Amino acid sequence: MIGKILLAWSGGKDSTLALNELIKNDQYEIVALLATVTEDYDRISMHGVRKELLLQQAEALGFPLDIVFIPKNCSNEEYEMRMKEKMLHYKEKGIKSVAFGDIFLQDVREYRERNLYQVGMEAVFPLWGKESKKLAREFIALGFRAITTCVDGKVLSADFVGREFEENFLNTLPPAVDPSGENGEFHTFVYDGPLFKKKVNFRKGEVVLRENRFYFCDLLPL
Repeated sequence: MIGKILLAWSGGKDSTLALNELIKNDQYEIVALLATVTEDYDRISMHGVRKELLLQQAEALGFPLDIVFIPKNCSNEEYEMRMKEKMLHYKEKGIKSVAFGDIFLQDVREYRERNLYQVGMEAVFPLWGKESKKLAREFIALGFRAITTCVDGKVLSADFVGREFEENFLNTLPPAVDPSGENGEFHTFVYDGPLFKKKVNFRKGEVVLRENRFYFCDLLPL
């Protein structure tokens, strides 16, 4: 029996690999990609990508997109309240599962499972326990294309942002940085690959430093 499932969507490579796994698995019908957008900036939360590119990406992938809008400096309580409202909306439609692209952060997994349990839903982790470097190389080998949109200046220099996620990028990462950026070292935007009906076109804009820590490369829709 095929179950209906939501996929938590950031627009990045791990979300895309999770989507690819769900499609291969053939046990789920993906009803929507669920993204979080910071309403003050109209950008994907943490990744800093403009909503317009997010919409184009979902269209290119051929999946419905749903958005949870959150305020800047959103508290955990506010975030959880808005997510709970959205989850209850889908549960009423008979959807009981939500997939995430997490790889190994146990506390993050438990947080997601706990919040979904409270509304009678379950979390699914298609990438869980897989080796981070293998996943990064698999993403590249499959033919997906991504660009880094945000890096944590505490662990990476500014010249890592706005770069293609490819072998040279992986080979030049400092040894302490996870190859998939699982600890938040960097975030990506996927714009082409085997699941895409068409490429998402953009040009790189300026690089800005936020909170005296995070470097963001603005992507401008074409």
